[in-house]
Order: sequence, then structure tokens, then C-alpha cells
Amino acid sequence: MNKQSINDVAMQPHAMPARFTHVALAHGGGGQLTDALLSQIVMPRLANPALSQLLDSGIIPGGKLALTIDSYVVQPLFFPGGDIGRLAVCGTVNDLAVCGAHPRALALSMILAEGLDRKILERVLDSVAATASEAGVRIITGDTKVVGHGQADGIYLTTAGIGELMGHALPHPDHIKPGDVLIINGPIGEHGLTVMLAREMPEVESVLRSDVAPLNGLIEQLRSAIPEVVFMRDPTRGGLAGLTADLAARTGWRINLEETHIPIRPEAKHAADMLGLDPLDIANEGKVVVVVRPEQAPAALHAMRQHPLGRQAQIIGYVTSEKDGVCTLHTSIGGWRVLQKSYGEQLPRIC
Repeated sequence: MNKQSINDVAMQPHAMPARFTHVALAHGGGGQLTDALLSQIVMPRLANPALSQLLDSGIIPGGKLALTIDSYVVQPLFFPGGDIGRLAVCGTVNDLAVCGAHPRALALSMILAEGLDRKILERVLDSVAATASEAGVRIITGDTKVVGHGQADGIYLTTAGIGELMGHALPHPDHIKPGDVLIINGPIGEHGLTVMLAREMPEVESVLRSDVAPLNGLIEQLRSAIPEVVFMRDPTRGGLAGLTADLAARTGWRINLEETHIPIRPEAKHAADMLGLDPLDIANEGKVVVVVRPEQAPAALHAMRQHPLGRQAQIIGYVTSEKDGVCTLHTSIGGWRVLQKSYGEQLPRIC
């Protein structure tokens, strides 16, 4: 795609899915249909100054605490590198951490299906406990409900978390400006691909493992070195493409990514090719995209690479002065491609 065609795309208004009458599975995919669900149904009824920020965590009035909540319905319950319990703890811890909060405590709600094997429940809760310990948080309250046989796919989990905002500037997309640099802490696409293979092609042998991990240690190490990180977000549903396209649209600035700088393991690339998927669209659960000022990029990279979860951190792009709200990818063959949020959900039930 040449520069002229990119500008043509930029001049078009961002398409919004038409008004819908029934909820579809794809409304939970983190793409354009999720945006439609929020803008058409949720926000007109619940909007307030905190919720309207649409950050990974809500900032409680007073500015000292952050609160987040998420539900987990992944299938299968166990997959290489993780399980629904580890996923639930990491997802909530990470949503607090990317908003600049130190996770303090979690709540855990379980919906269990009648007939669930006790050993499965014990294994999930052992994973919850181990991951909470790894992240340095405790489960301090919770709830349990039991539904009929065959419902809830055996077990659904919901975790809520509360975190203390640190004494640094709050990361926020409104702080982004031209020249800012985007960094990711490691290879993309591994969680979604691992879950997809485990669910749909269990007979396929692969060395792929989910990247699910608590990122608060990495992020706190980074913010000790760079107190005023501009913005952070973990590229979960919608993947790296969804995150950067959303960020460009929200800020109004053009974001350019360099395809050759985006880390991806050969086995992930092979699995994505086999499944006909774009790694940029695939969910991650142990990755964070960090935006910093250009003069702080070397120090940020150094700090991240000192942590086990940031050894392969790379600068992947930058914010330009073009005010069109488009995210472009400079491809490995020298062309340009516009990145957009997916319409629905390529890989359902990955979290």
C-alpha cells in the first residue's frame, strides 16, 4: 500500500458496526463489535467520568486506588503454559499494573457446574494460589455458585482487583505526542495460538506455550527507572494490531510500526500461517506495550531487559506528527499496510 492509499483510508470516517438487535459471540472479541456493544448499550446507561476513560482499570475518586474486574471462560481449562486459574490472576494483576497501580488484593468468584470433577477444581485453585503468590497478591474475598450439569463449561472464574496508585504520573493515552516510542517486552501471539491448537487441534504436537504471566514486577522495575511512562497496555483480545489501531484512533496521531522489529518466534509464525491467522491480531497474556518519550527509550529498554519477562524487549514503532488517527505497518518487503481492529473475534474463548 502506498502513501496515497494510506491517506485515502485516513480520510474515511472510522466505520462503526450498525445497530444490532441481539448479542453475538463476536461481541466479546475486543474488536469493532465490542466497541459497538460499549458505545450503543453500555456507555449510554452507565457513563461517568471514571468509566468513560475506558482504561484497563477504573480510578476510584480521590486518585489513590484503582479497581478492575474480568471474567474468564477459556476452553480448554488447561493448556500448555497455563490454565484458567493462572489466566484469571494474571489478567487482573496486569490490568492494574498497566494503569500504574501496585496490585494489593484480589476477589475470586467461581461458577461451578454440577458434576465438575473435584480434582479439576483443586488443580485450578492450586494454580490460582501459586500465581497469586508469584504476583505478590492475596485472594481476600470471593463467592461460589453452582449451576446445572453441563452449564458454565465446567467452571467460569471472575476476578476483581484493587491496587494502590504509585507516586508517579498516571499513564494515559492523552499524554501521547509525536516522537514517542512504542516498546513491547517480548514475542507476540503465543497465548491465542496455544489455546487454539489445544482446543481445535489437540493431536498437533507443538512447542508453543502460552505467555500468560503477571507483569507487575516488570512494570514496577520499569517505572523505577522511568517514573513518567507515558502509557501502557497489554495487547490481549485484538492483539497488537487492535491495541495500536485503537491507540492511534483515540489520540488522533498516526502510529507507525516496523514489522521487522516486532518479535515473534518461528513456531508462532508457523502456527499462525497454518491456521491462516495474522499474529498481529492474536491475543497475548504476558505482553505489555509501553509508550515512552524518545530520550527515555534506551533507559526503558535497559530496565525491561533486566527482568526475566523483558529479556526480548524491542522498540517496535513510534508516533508521528501526522494527525489522521491511523496505525500503519512498514512491512518486511518495504510496503505499507493500515492496521485496523478486527470486526469480531478470530479466536473465541481464549480468556
